[in-house]
Amino acid sequence: MMDNSHDETSRISIPIPPPLPTKTATNKVVMRGRRCCVSASTTELWDRLFDDGYRADVSVKTTSGDIIYAHSSILGLASPVFRAMFKRQSRSRRLFVVPIRGVPTEAVRVFIRFLYSSCYEENQMEEHILSLLVLSHSYVVPRLKRECEVELERKYLNVDNAIDVFQLALLCDAPRLGIICHRLILNNFKAASLSDGWKVMKESHPVLERELVETVADEANRQKEKVKKANERRNYLQLYEAMEALVHICRDGCRTIGPHDKAFNKHQEPCSYAACKGLESLVRHFAGCKLRVPGGCVQCKRMWQLLELHSRICIDPNVCRVPLCKNFRERNMKQKKKDDIKWRILVRKILRSKSITGGPYFSLTASS
Repeated sequence: MMDNSHDETSRISIPIPPPLPTKTATNKVVMRGRRCCVSASTTELWDRLFDDGYRADVSVKTTSGDIIYAHSSILGLASPVFRAMFKRQSRSRRLFVVPIRGVPTEAVRVFIRFLYSSCYEENQMEEHILSLLVLSHSYVVPRLKRECEVELERKYLNVDNAIDVFQLALLCDAPRLGIICHRLILNNFKAASLSDGWKVMKESHPVLERELVETVADEANRQKEKVKKANERRNYLQLYEAMEALVHICRDGCRTIGPHDKAFNKHQEPCSYAACKGLESLVRHFAGCKLRVPGGCVQCKRMWQLLELHSRICIDPNVCRVPLCKNFRERNMKQKKKDDIKWRILVRKILRSKSITGGPYFSLTASS
């Protein structure tokens, strides 16, 4: 009986364990249109210090004559330019004076506020982003500078302001932003050249305007050259395929045309050589044309050229089934050096074009 009472008392006296710790969400700033990386309480404290100007010792004078009060310790920590500026000024003065000219007063206010709390309003960033980019570069505030670059790249860069942003990117050492602006200007040159920024640049920076025009011309020439090379490569590839089809017709036969000792099957599978269809009609014409001499017929002249081209690519003319292959090879040895060089260049380009496409070089399987 006593033992049961003791067990019950022990059970009652055991303390209840505390609850397990839970992950609590960080109290971030939740404000529409605002970007911030610190907690709400910290932001409110820094904003209040900036708004109230409690024990401020810096007087920032703007272009419009307005005065923004700030604290030298905060500005000096946020910007090495401010720090050096305060060191130059006399320590005996109770109030440091900092003039910031050339940008709107509201942009200066947004800039100073960012040095306090690292926050800004979306509408303020959109309105003063170019001024903030200049201020962040001038006073060496890399965090704000990077934020301005990112916002411009993602949202606020367009054809109308591309010229202005491009000039600022060059002045503010923002290479990535400059490349993006340059690409946008090249792709929309006609619209960009009609913008107000282009007119201002033409008067204030004629050298830059001339360089942009030259760049556009160079880009157009590069595109033309690119298209030209692509067309040439396609033509060389077609010639290579014609050489393969010619060997195929003369050696194996294709559908209804081929060597005299070839037995054709009416139910054979379709030909895998794309050039055979056009080459087949050319061979039939060449075989039956009465003006077969070179220069007498346009189609025959083309056939003569194909035969000569084949003779220069053929591996072994002694066993080749293509007509006149060996004759052309012997004739080529007596050809003028100038003409021979032209043919060699053509052959090299044809083989190189096939190599670029991933196929093998021209090959001819010997057959009796």
